[in-house]
Amino acid sequence: MRVVIVTESFPPDVNGVAHCAWQTARHLLLRGHEPLVVAPAGPLGSDGPEAVAAGAGPCPVLRVPSVPMPGYRQIRVALPSRRPAAVLAAHRPDVVHLASPFVLGARAMTAAARLGVPVVAVYQTDLGGYARTYLGMGEGYAWHRIRTIHRAADRTLAPSAAAARDLAAHGVPRVRLWPRGVDSERFHPARRDVDLRRALAPGGELIVGYVGRLAPEKHVDLLAPLCALPGIRVVIAGDGPHAARLRAVLPGARFLGTRTGDELARIFASLDVFVHPGPQETFCQTLQEAQASGVPVVAPAAGGPLDLVDHARTGLLVRPYDGEALRDAVLTLEAGRRTRAAYGHAGRASVRGRTWEAVGDLLLEHYEEVLARRAGHGVPA
Repeated sequence: MRVVIVTESFPPDVNGVAHCAWQTARHLLLRGHEPLVVAPAGPLGSDGPEAVAAGAGPCPVLRVPSVPMPGYRQIRVALPSRRPAAVLAAHRPDVVHLASPFVLGARAMTAAARLGVPVVAVYQTDLGGYARTYLGMGEGYAWHRIRTIHRAADRTLAPSAAAARDLAAHGVPRVRLWPRGVDSERFHPARRDVDLRRALAPGGELIVGYVGRLAPEKHVDLLAPLCALPGIRVVIAGDGPHAARLRAVLPGARFLGTRTGDELARIFASLDVFVHPGPQETFCQTLQEAQASGVPVVAPAAGGPLDLVDHARTGLLVRPYDGEALRDAVLTLEAGRRTRAAYGHAGRASVRGRTWEAVGDLLLEHYEEVLARRAGHGVPA
């Protein structure tokens, strides 16, 4: 099967959209398919073919000229270009896969419609929140654009039940669930590192960690009440436009910057509790990575975490936007060593079957259903 993956972000970017698109391309290669990726160029404007993964086989990546998004320079926005249409015509795909389509994906949708190629669109980002926070646009405009793009797709894939409900409520049809995978071999309790723990918390404090982008929509500032607790060390791995502000409002927290790969896996496994304060997550991949690492989790009872956290079994769900509730949940776990261990063990068990291979095969089933529907009826599935 020939597949063009058009994504608003791709490695070396570090975010959920980029990682999921990378894993999708990798899985297609492993299953013998022919993917091609179209993504915004980085600051240097490179547009040459690149390898998706060492040992996975070559996968061409066409880079489209882009500019940094206002207010968040790490995110690139594709400029108008004829390249998406040209590459679709040249690659002759069986399916076009749109990853979190908004700008580049919208152009690819138009090109696919002209060529009569079926489209699977993956909803992955709270684009309404992005439009409000970074672009100075109302959420109504963003949802109008989302609705226009996804209504034209043969199928829209939502990462969680909450995201599927949001899409349906805003008039998006043909929505199906497609979760995210997790590398449970890389993210593993065995990577717990005594030396790292000693370096992060030399006084033997309980280590409470957050991993992710340091951006307004993540509400990392809600961790401030934790920084005032004796015997607790807050550790933050990630970067973003709020990094400097958060260093000021989270006194005593250890900021590690962006970490990836095995180094990130050691950080996850070395935590005692993982906290994700953001209430606007369509999925929340880092929760899965913490669970795979055997770490109990705390998250708001909203969005993607509702699918991932079994309250009082794998972690604790708290009121959204409530720093005091986050603090109280951490204090509950601090007082219960056996509870932490039980939650961590149950969390690890809950994600064991959510491999990227299993999730990738589910995606292929979606492709096949869309193709069969097109072949049989000539209309979206």
